[in-house]
Amino acid sequence: MDSSNLSSLPEDGAEGHTKQQEDQSVSAFASKPQRPPSQSSSEKYSPKDWSEYFDKEEDVKIPDSDNIFHVYMAGSEGPVVFCLHGGGYSGLSFALSASKIKEKARVVAMDLRGHGKSLTDNDLDLSVETMCNDVLAVIKELYGNSPPAIVLVGHSMGGSVAVHVAARKTVSNLAGLVVVDVVEGTAMASLIHMQKILSGRMQHFPSIEKAIEWSVRGGSLRNIDSARVSIPTTLKYDDSKKCYVYRTQLEDTEQYWKGWYEGLSDTFLSCPVPKLLLLAGTDRLDRSLTIGQMQGKFQMVLVRHTGHAIQEDVPDEFATLIINFISRNRIGPNGVEIPGLRKPAFSKP
Repeated sequence: MDSSNLSSLPEDGAEGHTKQQEDQSVSAFASKPQRPPSQSSSEKYSPKDWSEYFDKEEDVKIPDSDNIFHVYMAGSEGPVVFCLHGGGYSGLSFALSASKIKEKARVVAMDLRGHGKSLTDNDLDLSVETMCNDVLAVIKELYGNSPPAIVLVGHSMGGSVAVHVAARKTVSNLAGLVVVDVVEGTAMASLIHMQKILSGRMQHFPSIEKAIEWSVRGGSLRNIDSARVSIPTTLKYDDSKKCYVYRTQLEDTEQYWKGWYEGLSDTFLSCPVPKLLLLAGTDRLDRSLTIGQMQGKFQMVLVRHTGHAIQEDVPDEFATLIINFISRNRIGPNGVEIPGLRKPAFSKP
């Protein structure tokens, strides 16, 4: 799951500056220069628009249903890096990294059911089966029956969805799988405390700026620029309470939590594509993954000095890891590039 127990937000930290007393007997050239006024809290945590990072946004209507999924897209060449966010986040969680990845590949970041700007017939049905069906439906609407090479990238809950989509073996041109900071063992253990964590977090915000500030100063995100892009679409305005609240009510979806992570490690290992596991700490590895990693069944990278949302906290490093994964596995726009038959889309490092 994707929330942390946040401590109380400190009082506003805007610094005040008193004017220095000037000695009339001292030349103006010798007086101490004044510090410029500090940036106000509202400016520092003001929202940033998605268009600074993605090229376009689109609503994908699923035929014969009331479901409309919002996607953000960037890039025009190379394979498609199809990004799935964690619970309570949105597709804009990948905004800053997308602006780098799009130099070598196409990026599609989807708002999952009950998140962001997506609208469905049941926003609380966050079962892994339903979310897998949603992802497959969006891919089909975007690319028909002949999709380009697709690298699935999933963070936390979205990582579980990515693994289960890959395990179905129904995406005809699936070329890779990247899972970001989620493994079965630690995820299952954390579910015991999740309701307490959710109930303990701040629930109401007087402004979007305050919500962004809370996310950064409370510790759930460590990159202010990313928070300024991603946090606004995780909120909605409550007219009755006259404040902003979370768009996704994760506490009402508890019945599905176990299904996100149960058996995840073995399912991940069984996926017949190149795999990359990005972790924020080695303590997250469970027994199955430890053995699998030793056997070379997947590539693992420990990303240090970051929190749970690796793609937000260190977007440049995250983007480089994705690009290197594509290059290492010679994934071109139509699949694996065979030297001598096609010109590789990426040079092997």
